[in-house]
Amino acid sequence: MGKILVTGVTGLLGRIVLDKLLSKVAASNVKVLVRDEAKAAPFKQLGVEVAIGTYDDKASLVSAFKDVDKLYFVSGSDIAKRGQQHENVVKAAVEAKVGHVVYTSFQRKNETTTSPIYFVASSHLLTENLLKASGLKYTILKHGIYTEMIPLFIGDKIFETGVIFQPAGDGKTAFILRNDLADAGVAVLTGQGHENRSYDLTGPEAVSYTDIAAKISAITGKNVAYVSPTPEVFAAELTKAGVPAEYIGLFAGFSGATKEGEFADISTDLEKLIGRKGGSVEAYLQQVYGGK
Repeated sequence: MGKILVTGVTGLLGRIVLDKLLSKVAASNVKVLVRDEAKAAPFKQLGVEVAIGTYDDKASLVSAFKDVDKLYFVSGSDIAKRGQQHENVVKAAVEAKVGHVVYTSFQRKNETTTSPIYFVASSHLLTENLLKASGLKYTILKHGIYTEMIPLFIGDKIFETGVIFQPAGDGKTAFILRNDLADAGVAVLTGQGHENRSYDLTGPEAVSYTDIAAKISAITGKNVAYVSPTPEVFAAELTKAGVPAEYIGLFAGFSGATKEGEFADISTDLEKLIGRKGGSVEAYLQQVYGGK
């Protein structure tokens, strides 16, 4: 039997997947991909095989993927380069005869250029199509928005200003914890019958920023309100506050998609894969903001 290779292990999701996988599979059956030798030591201590390679270098990937039965393919974080990088991964997997690729994609409804997050979506859609056309066995995990992104979206000044400021209207998001996504990934990597399937992975409820403001207010006893400005006012205020333009565009894109309902659908696929519902937004907010 070939090994299970996990990419992205120096990042948050990939490392959680690796740790959970090692509770179910012997380390001798697991391989990880790291960018350079300097990052290899902590993983060698776990007893897993370490392969050196990057998504930019297809030849390094072909070598890394040798004797790999299942590949957990974490999407790249460099949005500008991601399309070419992912093409390298898929081509290398074909060349190395990987048995099954499990890809971390994203939840969406609108797959056209009119989507407010098409700049993020396009490389995911490309990768899904490449996998489907490759002849490889694949599983596409359409990840909802991480619950852990909430503090980033709402900022660290909410108790100073008393306001969550995002142009998302009344849109709702079915946020999901990385931990739950990792459990789903491990279930696919260690289970049967997932070939050539796609799963929509979301949390058990969809919440708006109004809901989040109310939950934080209840947890902290401090009044936090939600204000939804126009995208123009949002961009002007964040520019005035010194936020870099690329971050403003990213936040505005995700809020615009939220307003259009891109992330509002709730799926039961997670529960079918791991045997339980995902963690709640309220419990996460209690963990982050309790005692503040």
